Amino acid sequence: MERLAFGALAGLSATMAMTAAMRHLWPRLEPQDRYPLPPREIVEDTAPPAPERSKRLFSVLAHFGFGAVVGAAYALLPERRRNGVVYGLTVWAASYLGWLPGLGILKPATEHPVGRNLLMIAVHVVWGGTLAAALNELERSADEVFASGRAPDAKGEAQAE
Repeated sequence: MERLAFGALAGLSATMAMTAAMRHLWPRLEPQDRYPLPPREIVEDTAPPAPERSKRLFSVLAHFGFGAVVGAAYALLPERRRNGVVYGLTVWAASYLGWLPGLGILKPATEHPVGRNLLMIAVHVVWGGTLAAALNELERSADEVFASGRAPDAKGEAQAE
């Protein structure tokens, strides 16, 4: 259970880094390619009609929710098999060449503009690298700074004089 929780938290952290990278790279796309990125496109295709504000919120929640779920899955991999960048690229390929076109939600990445594909690949590299670093920090923190031991600052602990 701890591994799943840490993986989900690392996935959320990685998704924040990914989102920042998306925001900073998106304006560099060619003008004709600057339309909403896949999280919003997926919501547009799968969610019921809703006000604009709701669609924006649902896009963000779905984006972070997916990041948390695949982050949790990463944490279940044996430590020796974990490579965040490779995992991020695998998530990109499985999503944009696999299940999203397979379910008829998006066209396959091979039919997306090159610049948008490069942006999405780059942000998945950011996501994967951040995921691995965040999970490592969470696991080490749990073993070190959050481990059991003497707690002299806790309420009720006797003060030594």
